[in-house]
Amino acid sequence: MLLQIDTTAIAETVAAEASKEISLIDMCVSGGWIMIVLGALFLLAIYIFVERLIVFSKASKEDASFMNRIKDYIHEGKIDAAVNLCHNTESPSARMIEKGISRLGRPMSDVLVAIENVGNIEIAKLEKGLSFMATIAGGGPMIGFLGTVIGMVQAFFNMEQAGGNTINLSQLSGGIYTAMVTTVAGLIVGVIAFFAYNYLVTKLDSVMRRLEMRSMEFLDLLNEPAAH
Repeated sequence: MLLQIDTTAIAETVAAEASKEISLIDMCVSGGWIMIVLGALFLLAIYIFVERLIVFSKASKEDASFMNRIKDYIHEGKIDAAVNLCHNTESPSARMIEKGISRLGRPMSDVLVAIENVGNIEIAKLEKGLSFMATIAGGGPMIGFLGTVIGMVQAFFNMEQAGGNTINLSQLSGGIYTAMVTTVAGLIVGVIAFFAYNYLVTKLDSVMRRLEMRSMEFLDLLNEPAAH
């Protein structure tokens, strides 16, 4: 026996839905518990983005005369003054150079290793939280799709429970609505987290290039006296 759909009920439901606007709050509520998970991931992504932006901004700020002052102190033999300047300058490059100054008098390879070790530690600190952002970017759409599958299962369950040969659209609309809402929400969270992650990676690359440049400037500075 062929399954028949109540077209009159469908028309009435469509007309009723068209006569009212969709509320964002109603959509979130209709999404069920999946929306709570997606909302938590979205808030976490926003927090990581803002917190990392502040950290990168502080790491990028540095007095333009910093390296010139370090150069003057070292050439004048004022090692303590150079160390104090690095200690009072809150930046990854200053901490890296401070470690290099503490190794003065040792072979250049030891100085280089000390600088690289501190640089790796500073980069690891800067990368904190980026893995979570990447996970949100990839996991958000997947969680939304999970809500879609759950919604469709609910829709077919309602269809089975209805019985008979005639199915009212209102019996299916709840599950289908949930499925569509979670899909949209998951994509929104994933897309926002994806672009935020890539922007943070760009900022991180900028800070890393600055660290590399400062380390090369410091090593060149140590080699200058030997050139005279």
